[in-house]
Amino acid sequence: MARSKKKLGEIMVGWGMLTADQVEKAVGVARGSGKRFGEALIDAGIAKEEQVAKALAHQFGMPYADLNDPKVEGAVDLKLAPEELVKKHLILPLARSNGKMQLVIHDPMDLELLDMLRFRLNSEIEPRIAARGRIKLFIDSRLGGAKQGVPADSIISASIDKSLDKSVDASIDRDAVADSPIIKLAGRILEEAVKMRASDIHIEPMNDRVRLRYRIDGVCIERDNLPKRMQNAVLTRFKLMAGMNIAEKRIPQDGRIKIAVDNVNIDFRVSACPAYHGESVVCRILRPDSVRIGLENLGFEPDQLEAFHKIIRRPNGIFLVTGPTGSGKTTTLYSALDILNKPDRKIITAEDPIEYAFTGINQCQVREQIGLTFPNILRSMLRQAPNIILVGEIRDKEVAEVAIQAALTGHLVFSTLHTNDAPSAITRLIDMGTKPFLVASAIQAVMAQRLIRVLCPKCKVLDEAPDHKMLRLVNITPEEAVGRVYKAVGCEHCNRTGYRGRKAIFEMMIMNTEIRELAFKRESLAVLRNAALGAGMRSLLEDGKIKILKGVTTPEEISRVAQVAGAEGMAND
Repeated sequence: MARSKKKLGEIMVGWGMLTADQVEKAVGVARGSGKRFGEALIDAGIAKEEQVAKALAHQFGMPYADLNDPKVEGAVDLKLAPEELVKKHLILPLARSNGKMQLVIHDPMDLELLDMLRFRLNSEIEPRIAARGRIKLFIDSRLGGAKQGVPADSIISASIDKSLDKSVDASIDRDAVADSPIIKLAGRILEEAVKMRASDIHIEPMNDRVRLRYRIDGVCIERDNLPKRMQNAVLTRFKLMAGMNIAEKRIPQDGRIKIAVDNVNIDFRVSACPAYHGESVVCRILRPDSVRIGLENLGFEPDQLEAFHKIIRRPNGIFLVTGPTGSGKTTTLYSALDILNKPDRKIITAEDPIEYAFTGINQCQVREQIGLTFPNILRSMLRQAPNIILVGEIRDKEVAEVAIQAALTGHLVFSTLHTNDAPSAITRLIDMGTKPFLVASAIQAVMAQRLIRVLCPKCKVLDEAPDHKMLRLVNITPEEAVGRVYKAVGCEHCNRTGYRGRKAIFEMMIMNTEIRELAFKRESLAVLRNAALGAGMRSLLEDGKIKILKGVTTPEEISRVAQVAGAEGMAND
């Protein structure tokens, strides 16, 4: 609602509540005491608290809540907000629906409080105005007197409001003033993100605010907007927790945070990068159980799972997993290592960075600044007589050749590569400068994968009239779709997205004599792909089609992940 251009005194004079002389007197009191005009009116006995509240409501375009009215009084539902918030900030929740909460407050100018309440209550706030004394009387009658001190789980206390209200340009020294509540805010953000199943936390300074976003099931969701004046304090706290240099803001920095959430130790990989409006901080959440979910739960179809088990139990050769960043490659490889991690096998990894600590596996961290590079670690590994080697990523010709030599000398090598599909891995390695006959002889299989969102089991419904254009993009005929295609709806269980959780779709190319010969001849990607499809490889799109017809996901999701070009074309239809 739009704020009135009239001043509070003008409104009250217009309503006949005050005279011009009384306004002048109240202005003098306010100047002398440093109080707001409305407070000066009440303290001087010129106007009643209810009168000032009504005028403030009109001035700010907000409804007035008359707590003397039995209907309004009966509408208050104190169960909708934590008791310590109600007592500490003198608020009264009325109703909540469609992600919005009607809330009675007494100070429409306390924007910091509204920001904090929006965060704590996970709702947009629709404020109503009532007199402060009347709100306190109501709370005391229902809940008793206000508690002393700051509640343990309070996120942003009044000390932030007071300390940060004095200046918009908060510095590191000022951050110390608000240290305790900022600590609670940072801890709450980390804890909440874990509980909401987020994979990343994005803290992004903007021109007029600090945007907080969580990436849930691969999609960024805006969680809240923190006041701009809190930017330095919040960013400094996260950098301190991650062990970064808080005085350095000109260059990127990396760090780690480890905290316990619900008695489970969670690692956060933290990156701070200088941006136009301040440092952007991203926390990657690493859950120890995420790589032990089991191969069966990754999304493999029965025939794929059987083939995968055979490949990872071969005595030697290279098995590559390909896909873009965030497609679950590390999870797939670690799930395989979890199966193979037995006392009779020696497993060594070279990683940059080590994301998950595994008991029984020798993990080496790449440190290029001291010369501990992928090739050097790999050469050292071979002198350790391992059975299985994992290379975090094949980045260049040198790493590729050492990995191939390891595979040809009797080791099973797992690694990742950034390519769009499985056959592209062959041409990518050759383009790096690796000899074609080495690629053809060392690689046993290549598997491309993507992560797709899974339909929420509590709200998904059968799609009685699916979009035929979308069906065409995923190679499903209208006849196949009847009674088998579902759509996303949205409920509280899935945060109104219609999806909860993710699984992978796969494209597995197992090397055979024909594909090896084509690789040796440096044939084009198209020829390699046709040969792989002819040998039984199921494409990402076809694997996605199976997931759609099983009711696991939607045509829109598969089109988004596996048929980007087609989806863009359809959008322009």
